[in-house]
Amino acid sequence: MRRFIPICALTVVIALPASAEEEGNKSLMEQGAELFFEGLRKEMEPALDELLGLAEQFGPAMQSFIAEMGPALAELADEIEDWSAYETPEILPNGDIIIRKKLPQDPDAQPEIPEGPPDGETEI
Repeated sequence: MRRFIPICALTVVIALPASAEEEGNKSLMEQGAELFFEGLRKEMEPALDELLGLAEQFGPAMQSFIAEMGPALAELADEIEDWSAYETPEILPNGDIIIRKKLPQDPDAQPEIPEGPPDGETEI
């Protein structure tokens, strides 16, 4: 450890003239921006490494999910023409999920009632 500090100090002293020549033609704003982004990169590096690890871990599972559910989700997207016509999904205490249709903005407008199957049959 005692050798480490003098080596670091010597490295900094040697590097100062070289860095002064490089930075001589840059404005203070450019130097400050470079330092800011360098510090930001160093701070974000562990989080990005962790994110890449999660992507490697969950990547195959997500590909499998997309392969299996992709066609069903595309079919659902074709059936629902306007997503903005629905409220945010709501999870009930028993675990059911309901998605209500938004009420019309015009108080005189009649809500649309979808036609059911013929002969009063219902699908379950």
